[in-house]
Amino acid sequence: MQQWIIDVMNQFGYIGVAVLIAVENIFPPIPSEVILTFGGFMTTYTDFNIWGVILAATIGSLIGAIVLYLLGRLLSEERLGKILDGKVGQTLRFKKSDLHKAMEWFQRKGKLTVLICRCIPVLRSVISVPAGMAKMQWGLFLFYTIVGSFVWNTVLVHLGAAAGASWQKIVEGTDKFAHIVIIILIAAFAVLTLLFFKKRFLADKKKDDSK
Repeated sequence: MQQWIIDVMNQFGYIGVAVLIAVENIFPPIPSEVILTFGGFMTTYTDFNIWGVILAATIGSLIGAIVLYLLGRLLSEERLGKILDGKVGQTLRFKKSDLHKAMEWFQRKGKLTVLICRCIPVLRSVISVPAGMAKMQWGLFLFYTIVGSFVWNTVLVHLGAAAGASWQKIVEGTDKFAHIVIIILIAAFAVLTLLFFKKRFLADKKKDDSK
């Protein structure tokens, strides 16, 4: 995949960067680290300009984020609420009220969450979906997406330019960081799930004892 990414950038230039980053936002397995750091390296031996690469990458990030945001709007709270009211919710022991609480939390903390997550591997892509589900204000979503993506793109492009021919070392470092993030997310999800079911179990048991 890495060679294919390099070939696309060599052939299509800034447009290739924008398209690749847009696709990367929708399909996180495509590594933005390779695109951005190699783009930075290309500025050392081609007509590529650092700020041109950053601008193209930021445009691509925005396009990909908008697609996932709109997907989140389709997965509205109302639609998911109907699903949770059915057999799926009963099986998972999730209630419509649990979803409502999650959406309320995102509406309160969503602005900062979107901004921060744009600078974290894996999360920088998927955060657009809950933003859409929570119907985050369109203008704010675009603003925080642009700012967060610009910061991420600027850092990696400059690192790639500074590393030069050793740009792959930057990719290796960010890969390790991404793996750590994934492990932390899995652990956090497991802990939160256990706490949720423990709380629900104790609540159900209290109801039964009161009967």
